[in-house]
Amino acid sequence: MVERGGHLFNQKRIRDYGVTVGKMKPGSLNAITDVSGVTVGHVTLSGGDMQTGVTAILPHQGNVFQDKLIASSHVINGFGKTMGTIQLAELGTLETPIVLTNTLNVGTAANAVIDYMLEKNPEIGSTTGTVNPIIGECNDMFLNDVRARFVKEEHVRQALDHAEVEFEEGAVGAGRGMLCYSLKGGIGSASRIIDLGHGQYTIGVLVLSNFGMLSDLTISANPIGKELKKKILQSHQEEDKGSVMVVVATDIPLSERQLNRILKRAVTGLSRTGSIITNGSGEIVLGFSTATKIPHTKPQQCLTVENIHEEDMDEAFRAVGEATEEAVLNSLITASSVNGREGNKRPALKDLLQKFQLTLGNP
Repeated sequence: MVERGGHLFNQKRIRDYGVTVGKMKPGSLNAITDVSGVTVGHVTLSGGDMQTGVTAILPHQGNVFQDKLIASSHVINGFGKTMGTIQLAELGTLETPIVLTNTLNVGTAANAVIDYMLEKNPEIGSTTGTVNPIIGECNDMFLNDVRARFVKEEHVRQALDHAEVEFEEGAVGAGRGMLCYSLKGGIGSASRIIDLGHGQYTIGVLVLSNFGMLSDLTISANPIGKELKKKILQSHQEEDKGSVMVVVATDIPLSERQLNRILKRAVTGLSRTGSIITNGSGEIVLGFSTATKIPHTKPQQCLTVENIHEEDMDEAFRAVGEATEEAVLNSLITASSVNGREGNKRPALKDLLQKFQLTLGNP
């Protein structure tokens, strides 16, 4: 079965369980798409051993190759197989959508994004240079037969073509087969509003969560994972060999250096949920600012890139940490249980809360 799309308002998110993360105000959707121009599309592949998919993030609604964005990446732990980050780090610009999928379908996703960009830009590889697709991944092999490589190029194209402002979270898209803290994980998102003297700005985060050990799970300073482990995984040997992709979007005027500093602070949000960033888990952060568009064609005059003062950065640091933390928790609480490869199954957090009559909420 192939599914597309969804709407945020059809799902109960972590705030609906009485949990308020941090001090800052979220955007109207509390999602990465609160940053104007950003859209997200999913294609979900489900059935038997097939539990996987694609998630696409479009950074703006124009031609991203012609109007590139200030962008950066940060490797917290490099146990990952992302594509495109070398040029991203060198040039500091994003020129394609960002696509997330499973580890062994990175090449397929790259081919699809290249075709998508060639179609929109006939000059690529002819009268101008080539293109740098940005692909992120996590390993969904517990629930999905990753060797089968179910994701095809048409699925990636569907995700790109059906990207919307409102989108589903949990066990959808690239998150279909992912685990988080030994429970069902997947796609989660959140945002924060920043008021500075020169304007109001937004930081939005989307995560593909596939990391962590249940006994470490912490929600709003409540070590609920320890209690859940006693109830459901007494004899289970925990290992953290997953990953997490964190995608950060903002409309704050930033230099590439400043953006990279913000991306580094996403780790604070991961840590507050309980992550210790283990050896076998790949934590990769990608980010872009929509405030400045860098033309592909060299203009006659010098480029002007606005950026905030360094003393404004603390607000952005706090915002990205809060939004990352809440995005991870949203990925957990919106996810539904999935029966996958060889009968493997992991429970959903929302089902366990109901089964054991546990409550969340701030202390």
